[in-house]
Amino acid sequence: MADLRPQAGPQEMFLSSAADIAIYGGAAGGGKSHALLMEPLRHITDPAFRAVIFRRNAKQVRNEGGLWDTAGKLYETLGGKAKETDMLWRFPSGATISFGHLDHEKNKYDWQGSQITYLGFDELTHFTQSQFFYLLSRNRSLAGATPYVRATCNPDADSWVADLVRWWIDPETGYPDPERSGVLRWFVRDGEHLVWDCDRSALEEMYPGQIAKSVTFVAAKVEDNKVLMDKDPGYRSNLAALNTVERERLLHGNWNIRPSAGLYFRRGWFPIVTAAPVIGTRVRGWDLAATLVQGSSDPDYSVGIRLCQDKKGVYYVEKVERFRGTPWQVATAIRNLAESDGKNVTVALPQDPGQAGKAQRHSLISGLAGYRVLARPVTGSKLVRAAPFSAQAEAGNVMLVKGPWNEAFLSELENFPSGRHDDQVDAVTEAFNALATIEKKTQQDMYS
Repeated sequence: MADLRPQAGPQEMFLSSAADIAIYGGAAGGGKSHALLMEPLRHITDPAFRAVIFRRNAKQVRNEGGLWDTAGKLYETLGGKAKETDMLWRFPSGATISFGHLDHEKNKYDWQGSQITYLGFDELTHFTQSQFFYLLSRNRSLAGATPYVRATCNPDADSWVADLVRWWIDPETGYPDPERSGVLRWFVRDGEHLVWDCDRSALEEMYPGQIAKSVTFVAAKVEDNKVLMDKDPGYRSNLAALNTVERERLLHGNWNIRPSAGLYFRRGWFPIVTAAPVIGTRVRGWDLAATLVQGSSDPDYSVGIRLCQDKKGVYYVEKVERFRGTPWQVATAIRNLAESDGKNVTVALPQDPGQAGKAQRHSLISGLAGYRVLARPVTGSKLVRAAPFSAQAEAGNVMLVKGPWNEAFLSELENFPSGRHDDQVDAVTEAFNALATIEKKTQQDMYS
């Protein structure tokens, strides 16, 4: 049988914790998911042992290099047999480790009546508080092991998890307090609130009839994962290249950082040049609106931004067209600008969710016959979509071509995400992400 051991430091602390609920978090790359998969292996000789490890949706479980892939490398060596249709591993004793997902709030009721000895949550901040506590009621068993919960997470100041782990975080810096990492605290529920104490007996005296649950938080950083640092020494540099907000969260484990004006974009990050290179890959990205000004209203704009990437990977914001108009006027402007840009410039169109978005996309593409069009559904929040472009701007890789639109563009970006309008942000990130798609496809074609 294979000899599997945790890495010394936070991972070992997490796996040796006696807490009813242990949360392993902080920065990215600390070996959190691997620890979550290793934890139940101590009980696989118990025929009654049942473990379920959750991600928010099924795709996240099955992503390449995700939980299911990693589990295969671990569990096969210990005699586990996979039943992929059920996302379940069964061991010779009869013990099972399976993977679940809670795409929607109501999916928590799919587990009604379940008895789960080991309850795991990968990326706890992706789940709702009610999902977590409902599943906690399913954390029961007749197995030899006492039921327990383990979870991983990255920092999110606006998540309910931030309140759960607050005692372990320095309130001034937002970074985990190293003196409290791994220390147990206890809680009982009083109505809708959790009451905490470091003394279990005191709590149970105050609330007779309740059994206090113990919780701990173990902080980890990428430097704690020696295996990853040896195999991929550039990973830390990838985290360091993120924009300010994501870098603070994922590299430094900051639980206080929030997106605010000036953190995603600063005008000093955008040198102004007289022209972009003649040779480069060009995309005009669009953000679409179709509301006219009425009285004192201030509706969104339709914005088309042309972005060029040169052979060195530097980006140039060349032209910004910003206007308000009817759907017909917007469609006409898209066609006219495509003609003006020429057929070497790809038109990147966002597709809003739902049937109306599909119909709009079909209509616009029909009007762009003869031009290269990249139309993709809009996924993720505005902050998530803007983050890669923000990181490139902060790194000094984005230039602005001098033009009368410069001031309005910079002002909107500086005020993101708190400003009244974010149409130019959406349009430039649409162009930037389209360029990334084109580059990836080009590389695939080269090596196929």
